[in-house]
Amino acid sequence: MSIFEAIMLLCFGAAWPASILKSFKSKSTKGKSLLFLVILILGYISGIIHKILNSRDVVLYLYILNLCMVSIDTALYIRNRAIEKRGDK
Repeated sequence: MSIFEAIMLLCFGAAWPASILKSFKSKSTKGKSLLFLVILILGYISGIIHKILNSRDVVLYLYILNLCMVSIDTALYIRNRAIEKRGDK
């Protein structure tokens, strides 16, 4: 296990709860990019595949946790875009 990989994932993961809460409360896509979120999802999936194939360790769970949080934020982005298209708030 690389301690630096774990720290990187913990630091990235620390930002997602605030982002999810902002997306949930604001019902807005302002400041968000679907392309960026999808790229992050692909990156976390790649990290998970690497861990499964090459070095199974506890860091795998950090990849999975971050993937879940980015996926939640992506789902909120899609919801918020639909809200914006309807003109609701």
